[in-house]
Amino acid sequence: MMAELGVFALVLALIVALVQATLPLLGAQWGIAAWVRLARPAAALQCLLSLLAAGVLFWCFGTQDYSVLYVAANSHSDLPMIYKLTAFWGGHEGSMLLWQVLLACWSVAVAWRSRALPADFVARVLAVLGWVSVGFLLFVLFLSNPFLRLVPAALEGKDLNPLLQDPGMVFHPPLLYMGYVGFVVPFAFALAALISGELGAAWARWSRSWTLAAWGFLTLGILLGSAWAYYVLGWGGWWFWDPVENASFMPWLVGTALLHSLIVTDQRGAFRSWSALLAICAFSLCLLGTFLVRSGVLTSVHAFAVDPGRGLFILCFIVAVVGVSLWLYAWRAPELGTGGGQFALLSRETLLLVNNVLFCAAALAVLIGTLYPLALDVLRNEKISVGPPYFEAVFLPLVLPALALMGCGTVARWKQGAGRELWQRLRVALVLTVVGVVGVAVLGLTQAGSITPVTLLGVALGLWCLLSTLAHAVQRLLPAVRQGAGWQRVARQPWGWWGTVMAHAGVGVFVMAVSLANGLETKRETHVAQGQSVEAGHYRFTLVGLSSVEGPNYDAQRAHFRVSDGDQSWDMYPEKRAYRVQTMGLSQAAIDSRWTRDVFIALGEPLDETGQAWTVRLQVKPWMEWIWMGTFMMALGAGLSLLDKRFRTGRQRVPRAARSAVAHKVA
Repeated sequence: MMAELGVFALVLALIVALVQATLPLLGAQWGIAAWVRLARPAAALQCLLSLLAAGVLFWCFGTQDYSVLYVAANSHSDLPMIYKLTAFWGGHEGSMLLWQVLLACWSVAVAWRSRALPADFVARVLAVLGWVSVGFLLFVLFLSNPFLRLVPAALEGKDLNPLLQDPGMVFHPPLLYMGYVGFVVPFAFALAALISGELGAAWARWSRSWTLAAWGFLTLGILLGSAWAYYVLGWGGWWFWDPVENASFMPWLVGTALLHSLIVTDQRGAFRSWSALLAICAFSLCLLGTFLVRSGVLTSVHAFAVDPGRGLFILCFIVAVVGVSLWLYAWRAPELGTGGGQFALLSRETLLLVNNVLFCAAALAVLIGTLYPLALDVLRNEKISVGPPYFEAVFLPLVLPALALMGCGTVARWKQGAGRELWQRLRVALVLTVVGVVGVAVLGLTQAGSITPVTLLGVALGLWCLLSTLAHAVQRLLPAVRQGAGWQRVARQPWGWWGTVMAHAGVGVFVMAVSLANGLETKRETHVAQGQSVEAGHYRFTLVGLSSVEGPNYDAQRAHFRVSDGDQSWDMYPEKRAYRVQTMGLSQAAIDSRWTRDVFIALGEPLDETGQAWTVRLQVKPWMEWIWMGTFMMALGAGLSLLDKRFRTGRQRVPRAARSAVAHKVA
């Protein structure tokens, strides 16, 4: 009866979510304190019931209960136990249950961390979260139930998709979904402020830490997804502008704009309307990404093709959520205003505003490139593919100016700004950037033989982001060091400042690494027989031999390559796997990673029946490790900022703009 227990838990969770969504909202509106107090216990109970349902599904996978249709479709007795359990999110039904579980966990976290906030406001926030839970619980129960029975029970499962049988997929979906779902919290804070009319800077200050957490999780999720694509798919790339990759990238771009807008709203009381609209857009794009992946409109290695009914439900849910949110925004828009007074052309407010516009425009460009082929297919029955050339031509011109402005925005003053002052603060960073680019150009011409202007531009912008961030840190800390109080001054710096420095430095490292990896890489697709050698770049690859390998649920041909670079040599072992149950072939690339380069070997197909000659893909990619390092530094920056006591809900200082006046409240 375990599967029935899971369904019963979800039904109870739906009832509790309805209570959480209605009574606290009405209680806050009508002044009924008893109903307001129901919000927190309802969120906690809904979370417990959702966790119970998740635990039941884990139990079904762990005990190989093939009478459950979802388990039979995504597991197998030969599957290693870690993949039996993580098959929970290997298919559509389980991934949607994971969505609901994480949503319930975010709700109870908000209930726990917001005890110092006004009870009526928290009740509205939790009610909005409750309404979102109602939508997902209805979807799971009636259209994506993971506990449906299979009668008669299967004797054996159909196995998990071989592409998902990888350690990266153990952590990638939960982290990505933590970020996806996490943006519902600033969305709920924004809607609660719009409903109540409390449109000052307070709601932005309260939601800032939640936005940081969601953005950090989403960054880590995208990082692991890119790494998985790099070493599992066997094509040697880390980003291909796949529609499902874009589905997670668009909320990240708008979430980045939201973070910076909330800073201005918190610090200066400005950009209130921007912050509210960006919070709505970020979560709306998360829902849109869910629709793209789960509706079956996409064909992707990441997507789950399902029946149209599910896609129609998600689409209607998106229309309802976005429609109500934008109606509330339009209703309150006349009272929102800009706030913060006037600010100069080169002030920090102006630079952050321009960057926000550029990030939103970049997200819109990605959205158009993702949806245009789908719209053309529906309207004209024409199938086209929008790939990297479009995104590189449209996306890069929008992001490159944002990177250039990022270095200036870090050191610019609030409200005031002068070109002479910016020059004095950034001239050393600018000179060092020019010197660094010239050095890279000389090394590239002497070692790689060619280096493109686009690569040099990317290196220049990456160096500029990194060096301007370091210049800001030095200018803030150096005076205290000269006065003999350096370490005490360093220790007194708030964690939020350290997080900003770390994240911006990570952007610089990432941009430089991407530019060098894409601009200086060496690719070669060829064929090689046993005992034969081929060259790629200045590396020599010799196929020493091949052997058969038996895995837990697959058979493989393992190639033994001897790779040499001058006097150094080492061995690499790429595989071509054939999974027994799903009869699917998968190339397991061999990657030798060093701090300055990756050597990549992937087996293609055998050229003869003896299997002694194979097609191979050889790549030498410089500075690949620094792509992962730069992205991790961004996520680490968010984590460091969350340690700042000022960002803890209820303990933040009053913003400067609100010290002399009560926060604006609409009657």
